[in-house]
Parts: sequence; C-alpha cells; structure tokens
Amino acid sequence: MSFKTTEDHEALRAKVREFAEAEVKPLAFLLDKENEFPADIVTKMGQMGLMGIPYPKEYGGTGLDMVSYAVAVEELARVDGGTGVILSAHTSLGSWPIFAYGTEEQKQKYLVPLAKGETLGAFGLTEQNAGSDASGTETTAVLDGDHYVLNGGKIFITNADKADTYVVFAVTTPDIGTHGISAFIVEKGWEGFTFGDHYDKMGIRSSSTAELIFNDVKVPCGNLLGKEGDGFKIAMSTLDGGRIGIAAQALGIAQGAYESALEYSKERVQFGRPICEQQIISFKLADMATKLRAARFLVYSAAELKENHEPYGMESAMAKQYASDVCLEIVNDALQIFGGNGYLKGMEVERAYRDAKICTIYEGTNEIQRVVIASHIIGKMPKDAVPSGGQHGPVTGVRKKMILKEGAAGERVNTLVEALKADGYDFTVGIDIDTPITQAERVVSAGKGIGEKENMALVRALAVQAGAALGSSRPVAETLKYVPLNRYVGMSGQKFNGNLYIACGISGAGQHLKGIKDATTIVAINNNPNAPIFKNCDYGIVGDVLEILPLLTTALDNGEAKKPAPPMKKMKRAVVKKVKPSWHTYVCNGCGYEYNPAVGDPENDIRPGTLFDALPEEWICPECGEEKDQFIEV
Repeated sequence: MSFKTTEDHEALRAKVREFAEAEVKPLAFLLDKENEFPADIVTKMGQMGLMGIPYPKEYGGTGLDMVSYAVAVEELARVDGGTGVILSAHTSLGSWPIFAYGTEEQKQKYLVPLAKGETLGAFGLTEQNAGSDASGTETTAVLDGDHYVLNGGKIFITNADKADTYVVFAVTTPDIGTHGISAFIVEKGWEGFTFGDHYDKMGIRSSSTAELIFNDVKVPCGNLLGKEGDGFKIAMSTLDGGRIGIAAQALGIAQGAYESALEYSKERVQFGRPICEQQIISFKLADMATKLRAARFLVYSAAELKENHEPYGMESAMAKQYASDVCLEIVNDALQIFGGNGYLKGMEVERAYRDAKICTIYEGTNEIQRVVIASHIIGKMPKDAVPSGGQHGPVTGVRKKMILKEGAAGERVNTLVEALKADGYDFTVGIDIDTPITQAERVVSAGKGIGEKENMALVRALAVQAGAALGSSRPVAETLKYVPLNRYVGMSGQKFNGNLYIACGISGAGQHLKGIKDATTIVAINNNPNAPIFKNCDYGIVGDVLEILPLLTTALDNGEAKKPAPPMKKMKRAVVKKVKPSWHTYVCNGCGYEYNPAVGDPENDIRPGTLFDALPEEWICPECGEEKDQFIEV
C-alpha cells in the first residue's frame, strides 16, 4: 500500500496535461464566453484514445484501468471543467451501461465506435419530476410488435445534442414503481427524436447540455438494454461509477484553482513581501493542499475498487461528495487570494469558481450522496425493529401485553399477582420506600389518574406491600407537588432500570415511557383502556384505580413486615414467542435475503401483506438485484 500512482499513471497524466495545456487552455476562455462545444478538441481526444480508456481493446478501448480514466478527467478539468465532464459523461454514462449490460451485438454496434471516439455518448435519466427520485420517471416505452414507441422527454442531459448514442430510461410497465423502468439505446437522427435548446449555464459552458424530446420514436426491440424492468438497476449502478468521473472533475477544477492561487501568491507583493509569506495566506494554501490530497485518495481509491470488481458504491459516493464539497471551498479560497483581480471575467480562477458548483449537483446531489453513504453504513435495520405498515413499535420494546379487562376487580387482581409470582417476584422482601429510583429494584409510581393528594396514601401503601420505592409521573411531582422532584420517573427525570415497575393512574406519555423502557416488568393500572401505557406494559388492569389499589395492596400483604431484599439481581425480560407465519418463506439464492410478506418491500413499492407469489415478475432482490426466479422456497 504505497498510496502512489504508478509510472504508467503519471506518464498518462503528463500526456493529457500536455494536450490540455496546448489544445484546451488557449480556447477555454472563448469556449466559456461563447457557450461553445469544443468539437475539434473532442475529435482529437478520440484520436488519442482518451474516449475509451477503461474499456478492453477488443471493444475499441485502450485497456487501461479506472485510475487512468480518473487521471484523464482530472487533467482536462484542471484547465476547463466543461471539457472534463464531456469525457466523464461519455465514458461513465454513455458507454459503461452498454459495456456492462449490452449484448455482444450491441457492444459491437455501439460500444466499439464509442470507445474509439468515433461517436459520442450520453445518458438520459433526469426528467422534470424525476431528479433525485428516479422513480418519478414519466417517459414511456410501449411495446408495439418488433419495436417500442418512446414518448416523453429528458432534461439537463450532458453532451446533448452533440452525442450520437443515448442510453435512455423509460417506463415499460406502469404502476409498479422502479420495477417498471427499462433502458434503451437510442440513436440521434431517429424520426421523432429531437432536442431542446442548449442551456445557457452559469458554468461548464463548453459542455453542451440540452433537453431530449421523444415523440413516437420507434426503438427496435434489439435496442432494449438488459431485460424489461432492469432500467432502474442499470441506472443506479451506472451512477455509482459515474460519480468517480464527477469526483475527478471536481478534483481537477480544484487543482487548477489551487495552482493558480499558489503561483499568484508568490508574485503578489504586499507589505514588502510576497503574500504567500503572510501567515493567513500560507495557512489557506496549506488547507487547500490538504483537502486536495484527501480528495485525491478518495477518488483514486474508489476507482481502484471498481477496477478490481470490489464493492465501491459507498466509496464513490464519498469521493464525489467530498471532492465536490472541498472543490467549492478551494476555489473560493483561491479567488480570495486573487482579491479583486480574481473577480474579473477572463480570469481562470473566476471560471473555476463558476464551474465548481455543478459538481455538487449532478450525478446525484451531495444530499443524495449522503443518503447513499448513510444507507451503506447503517444497513437494513432488523425486521423486528421496523414494524410493517409504517407503524412504530412500543416505546418500551416488545412486551407481553396481558391486559385484564373482564371479570370482577378482585379476580383480575388475583390473576395479576399469580402472574407476577410465577415470573419470580418475591413479595416477602422489600426495599426502603425512599430508595433512589435509579437504585431501586421495584418502583410503584403515581400518575394524575389517582386524583386528590390524599389518594397518595393508597399508592404508598401499595409500595410498602410490593416492597418497592415510591415514584411518580412528572406532573405529579412538578405540577401537583405530591412528591419531591427527584421522585419523578421519565426521560427528563429519573431512569428506572430495575425489575418491577407498577404505574398507577399513569396514561403513558412518551417521555415517561422512555424512562421505564429498561424495566424487566411493567404493570399498568388505569381506567382508560386506550391509554398508551397498555401498549407498553406486560400486565395491565383496566379499572378504577382507587378500587384496584386497595385490592392489590391486600393481595400482596403476607401479614408480616417485609424482610430486607437482597442486592438487586436484574431479571431477564420475558421473551414473547413469535407466531409462526402462515406463508411460505423464500430466500434469495444470491445473497440470502429473506422476503418477508409482513414487511413487503416498501422501497420498491411492494406493500406489506404482499405474498411472494403475488410479486411482479420484474421484482428483484433489494439486496443484490437477483431476479425473482432466483429465490428458493425454504
């Protein structure tokens, strides 16, 4: 692990830099001013073999690696961000899907001329209502005999209208979300395929960007890329790789701005010495250089992972997000070093300042990059932690929820006491009623449901016979002042981590429930059957609190004073047995993912309750992308 590029990489860097300095840099100002696409430069890039760097020679490429491709984009963007993205969009977006998913016939017909630089490629995914959320795609492709009829439009398409070959995404099966999107190879010049005006952009103005317009465009079935329904998978995997190109573009823009600022700071003299010798400027330069080095490692690392066919989705998102974020910071500092001169049109640093911003937007905004990164590091939460139907589980976790509503009050009390004794609670022992809540093995708490202050005597009596400390809800301590503030239990008060918690007249506010979530056993007594506490307890009695408390106190009274309880030993919480599902279980043969009908696949528009057999045939494994027919019944 040398953290260095190879001699071949640096030889390529020197070659591309020489070309960029000689051919691109002299025209960059004019290209930017006139919003002009550098057609002659792109032709020369093809002749140099730059348009097919990462593709095998048998498909017209140069057979180099992904790091070489990143270096080439970086060096072009160093002098002109627009030229850098032309190469990036062509290679990563317009060509890679055909290389990765195309048939041999499609590769020979389209990839070979793309890799040779004889044709230019583009990628049509973004729409007015399908930006960050590609599932909003509205362009349609309807099968009609031996062809599909394409209707709709795409916006912000890099290399349009200059490109010859377009990878376009359209809905082939409506109403099933992303599983209904397919990918097609579309040629410029086909009847009904036209373009909108070239956008007048703030930056990367040498890069042509326009709308794609489809009016009854006939696309041969042979131009379907992959299978029907594969489109979203193709798009997402393509963008994973495309982010390496945009990260390299951002790196190049930042590198160019940094070099210009460093050179200027050595020439500009103020207060009798070059400004680079002023500490504030030298520190800016130091920070810029550090950010560049960190960004370069992220970019090259992601490229190397892709080259070695290792997972790289998270790393490419990190590279794109970080490189583009620090690119903005670096060009801003570079322009600041130039002062007023940097604010003038025609200055390279001024153009870099405008070029930099788009890198945080296209190929997935940096907000989306953070979503991608977070989804990788967090992973899929355990199914028990994500209940079906989008509903939240109990605040206190899984509980028995044995709620006693029927029968006489005395019968319900006796049933509760028998259950508690069966769980191992010994009511011949007890602790001091004033034991701190955090140290108590048992607590009996009073809520507003007990009514007047004199009713606290009933709660105290129960606490004595239960061998427990006295507690309360927040309102009882803070508002009613029935007990000191240090006795109230809740998220903002005292946390109860002991074994037995008896809530008397407590409805169960969220902050209170979070304060008792670690209790082994929770008992609730309340006259409201819909009180939240009943969804968060092991045992509950629905009834008049003032009637139940004396009965429970009597039931726990063994006729003798409580013996001192031994040191607390945390009891195990009861495990609720899972009910065996009535459906058959299917597991992905590729990655082991188990489809759970109770949860469905919400990310892909599969509702909870959808059995495996009822899934669309286009449905794929959300973990690895395997087809539905690759699942096995277990």
